[in-house]
Order: sequence, then C-alpha cells, then structure tokens
Amino acid sequence: MKYKTLQSEFPRFHPSAFRLHPCLSLLLIGLCATLAQASSTWSRQQSGTMAWLHAVYFLNQNRGWAVGGNGALLSTKDGGVTWATMRRPTEDALLDLYFADESNGWLVCERSIYLLKERDEPRTYLLNTKDGGATWRRVNVTAKDVDARLVRALFTTEGRAWAFGEAGALYTTRDGGASWVRQRVPTQHLLLGGAFLNREEGWLVGAGATVLQTADGGETWRAGTVMGFRSVRFTAVSFVDRWRGWAVGSAGRVFATTDGGRNWRAQESRVTANLYDVKFLDASEGWAVGSEGTVIHTTDGGQHWVMEPSGTEHPLERLFFVSRERGWAVGFGGTIISYAPAARPLAPELRGRR
Repeated sequence: MKYKTLQSEFPRFHPSAFRLHPCLSLLLIGLCATLAQASSTWSRQQSGTMAWLHAVYFLNQNRGWAVGGNGALLSTKDGGVTWATMRRPTEDALLDLYFADESNGWLVCERSIYLLKERDEPRTYLLNTKDGGATWRRVNVTAKDVDARLVRALFTTEGRAWAFGEAGALYTTRDGGASWVRQRVPTQHLLLGGAFLNREEGWLVGAGATVLQTADGGETWRAGTVMGFRSVRFTAVSFVDRWRGWAVGSAGRVFATTDGGRNWRAQESRVTANLYDVKFLDASEGWAVGSEGTVIHTTDGGQHWVMEPSGTEHPLERLFFVSRERGWAVGFGGTIISYAPAARPLAPELRGRR
C-alpha cells in the first residue's frame, strides 16, 4: 500500500496566496481605527441647567465643580454621573473657579455693567469659601481700579495666585488671597489665558498675539515672538515643563514653543473654529476645544491634530483633565461632556461570572 506524502496531500502555497484583497485590507484598517477610537470617547452629561458654563474644575476623578452665568454653581461627587445645583453665591456671572480641597475654593465674578448701582462699585471681584461653598466671602482684588475687568484666576499650591483680564490688568497675592497688588505687564491687550508651573514660572496669553513669560512670579515679564500672526487672539496656553508649551486661539490657530516661550511656531490644527482652551497631558498628548463643539486631539506633540466627535455643536469654553483617561469640557447651554474609556463587552465565557 502506497501512502501519499504530505507534499502531495497539501500542495505548496505560494506567498502570494496569503495576500489580502485590497477591499478587505481597507476594511480591516477601518475596523482597527474604529476599535482604537472606541477605546475612549466623549459623552454628554446631564447638567440640569441651561446656563452658559464658563469653567470646570476637578480635584480628582470624582469631585468637581462647574460655574456659569447668573451665578450658576454645580457640583458632582461621582465624576459627573450626577450634577447637583448648589445655592447661588451671587446673581453675577461666574467666569472661573479653583478649589484647593473640598473646603477651600475661589470664584471669579463679573457684574453686568447695566446692573452696577454705584460708579465706584467694582465690575469684577472674587468670592472665597472655606466651608465647601456653604458660605462665601467677597474679596475686592482691584481696589480703586473699579473699571478693571478680570476674567481668569490661576492658583498655585504655594499660596500664590494671579487674576488677570482686560487692558493688561494683572493682580497677584502672596498670602493666599488675603491681599492683592497690581503687577505691570508689557501689554494693554486683553489677557485671556495663562499657566503657572510653580510660584515663579508662568505664562499669559491674550489678544494681539500676546504671549508673556515670567521667571520671577510676575515681577518682570518677557514677550514671546509669534512671527506673522499679529492678529491672532490667544485664549489659552498649556505647558508640560519650563520649555515645552502650546497656545490656541482664533480661527483654529495652534502654536508651539520648545524654548520656554521665546519663540512660537504654527501648527496645523485642521480646523477653522475658534479654539478656547488647550490641555497637554505630557509632551505628546494634548487636547483643545472650541466653538461649534470642536474637540481636537494629538498624540505626537501637535505634529498631527485629529478632530474627535464631541456629541454637541455648542461652543465648548473650558477643558479639564485629572488623568490621561478622565476629562471634562463645558460650554454654552449647560453643556458638559466627559471623556472616559468606553466600556468593553465581556467575552462570552466570562458573562454571568461577576
């Protein structure tokens, strides 16, 4: 009896037999991209308000606050699964907030010019709480500069803080907010964004392509160079160390620096919507948000930006991340969107074994 050899039973395969059809290759590539994108996602959270939300702040992945127009103040203890409306500390607009811990927090407040009763009444002021928002104490930062308009406040863990806004207005405190003094900056433009690494090193950005850097806590400021883009309105800036940073602004503009802010180069964002905030988690991964529900993302330091689905067309004004996998953005119409890893279905053999 003769036995067939393996070679005769199983003919030799030419390598070309393993080549995929072009259409199948494209399908697999698209499937891989879809699965990678589905690993994390932005989803809408129910805020319970229609107020324009101007800022959001989280202490950790669970505890956070959001603020907005007409004194809207929201809080969450479960990462935004549920948002509770807190008692309004004022009827004025709340533009920014910061909490050092569960008890101690700050709000930047702005009065409508149509509601000012006295000519010597400050247009903007801060509110401070030491009991988690049960009560608030008013702090007049601008002193006799009643027309000064503040839009943001930045705090460090060393008791330093800066509040800034219109016409180059900049005020600082060295005693945790008990007293404030005005600092001089080499600009009269509106200051809209900033970032401080510590009590000494920080940056401010604003209209007229303004980019300022300080290495002594704001005693002196150096202007950065943004060649050919003098009309850009910068709205936010993010630094990962003393050298590498990014600034965003009008018409989808994104700029990067690798020398501490002395020189800035344009990056291609692939969007034309105004960008209002930016946050880099490290030197590679960063996010930016803006008008029309725009969310863009990079994983290579901004060499390539990709537009991500946000689930909303409302303007997104502020962005906050507590880790690479947990973030939030807030904006018009009470909009709150949350970024988190998408839930993955259990394998069939594991179902029912919880």
